[in-house]
Amino acid sequence: MNIYPYDRDAAVAYAHDMAFKRNKDYYDFSEIGGDCTNFVSQCLYAGTGVMNGASDGWYYYGLNNRSPSWTSVTYLYKFLTSNKGSGPFGHAGTIEELSEGDIVQLKLAEADFSHSLLVVDVGRPLGLGSVLIAAHSIDSDYRPLSTYTISDKRFIIIDGYRK
Repeated sequence: MNIYPYDRDAAVAYAHDMAFKRNKDYYDFSEIGGDCTNFVSQCLYAGTGVMNGASDGWYYYGLNNRSPSWTSVTYLYKFLTSNKGSGPFGHAGTIEELSEGDIVQLKLAEADFSHSLLVVDVGRPLGLGSVLIAAHSIDSDYRPLSTYTISDKRFIIIDGYRK
């Protein structure tokens, strides 16, 4: 299986285009738990064009035919950081490693990580105020990460994709 570079520009362009609207090809989960990870998955797909249809993979073929990793914060993290098959893969990283198209996941007031965001810009000096994100659930684009009240954060660095 070949490894290909993640098209960060395509992922970020999709994020900017869809930050305040919904793609009719995907269900809007806003009223049933939030649309944030669905949105991030759409951005990842825009940057890779490859899903992983395995039972423990990452895919969306319809509301009732999708993987848990497409819409769940926890399962997306597990998929991306352990994927050895087709589709995107990455690793848990640091803020210093962040680039446009990477993912931030937040632990808000909940006990577990519950919010996924796509990085659309990383400014200097590097810090939470210079990491700008796009997101659904609280629709945002170019929002500084520092504007969230969080108890913890983690970063997923997208290393590429396989097909």
